[in-house]
Amino acid sequence: MNERLAAQFEFLQEADKLRNVVRSNLVLDCSRCENSAEHSWHLALYALILAPLAAPEVQISRVIKMLLLHDLVEIDVGDHPIHQATDWQKVAQAEEVAAQRLFGLLPDDLGSEMLDLWREFEANQSIDAIFAKQLDRCQPIFQTLYGIDPVPEHLEIVKGNIDGGRAASLEQNFPTAFAHASLLLGRPNTLDCTAFTSRLPFLNEADQLKHVLRATLLGNGSRRENSAEHSWHIMLYAWVLAEHSIVEIDINRVMQMLLLHDLVEIDAGDAPIHGEIDHTEMAAKEEAAAKRLFGLLPEAQNVSFTALWHEFEAAQSNDAIYAKSIDRVQPVLLNLKNGGGSWIEYSVSLAQVDSRVGDKVKLGAPRVWDFVRSQIEPWFVSQGRD
Repeated sequence: MNERLAAQFEFLQEADKLRNVVRSNLVLDCSRCENSAEHSWHLALYALILAPLAAPEVQISRVIKMLLLHDLVEIDVGDHPIHQATDWQKVAQAEEVAAQRLFGLLPDDLGSEMLDLWREFEANQSIDAIFAKQLDRCQPIFQTLYGIDPVPEHLEIVKGNIDGGRAASLEQNFPTAFAHASLLLGRPNTLDCTAFTSRLPFLNEADQLKHVLRATLLGNGSRRENSAEHSWHIMLYAWVLAEHSIVEIDINRVMQMLLLHDLVEIDAGDAPIHGEIDHTEMAAKEEAAAKRLFGLLPEAQNVSFTALWHEFEAAQSNDAIYAKSIDRVQPVLLNLKNGGGSWIEYSVSLAQVDSRVGDKVKLGAPRVWDFVRSQIEPWFVSQGRD
């Protein structure tokens, strides 16, 4: 079992490197380029929120998984902007090699499952892959068109993309997205896009999660992680480690919880687990944030996702117990990888990690905590913090 967990954590820690892959498109406030990890989180959110617009046959849970995985190969091959001259056949070959290496880090059964899903996305033939691809093509478009101060060159790239580039397929496969993009570019449109546009305020507001900084540093120690890329990473954690849950779970609901769980930090900010926090005050801020943010959605989704967020916070259902357990694990592994991180910053002892983290993780995945603790104990002993 330890060998299996070791392989799973090796993959999860390697995936951390996706945060260092910088894309050419900007975040919504145009202050910086986004990275591929937070882009993958935002795409998963697009899939969940725009699910009512998908064909009935589309399995949104599979679409979300595809979008979590689709850019992992960029760890090895980098991002390739669509407007630059590129040998796409050569890129496809390099990405296949990267996919085999990355998913090959996992135990064979998990690695094969994820490799097959990644290949399905790339082939763009199944109904799930087609919807996932359309989301991947439209999110950068609306991030540019709704940008606070978009770069003129980026607007020209959008025009070229929908006029004959990859995003031209939106006209057939996602007509409301295509029509609304055309309207924003000053082109005539008579299609009723309300089902699409009514969800954009929420999706655009969610972009702010990319600016919420957490106490935890990335694995390489270069900067603090943000809550959007954390949410992406923790969804991967939940998926990869699901077999170790001691409670019966629906992993798709768990992943949806984790996709949404930190959105309230847009208004309330992050609450470091080892910091001094007024939990009553923070809970009130988060409740108000949930009301405002989910209130941007159509009523049915507002009710559904607010309930899912409340379920996560209450940590009483099996799905929420496991989700909360796994949410505690990821920062621990990042701290170990970056040489101590927030443990040093907050003068944390092993006993404090046991009580604040370990006790929570053991409620849903005790085998995971046993393994993780065996990995971190030597560091605390070496630092005299045991």
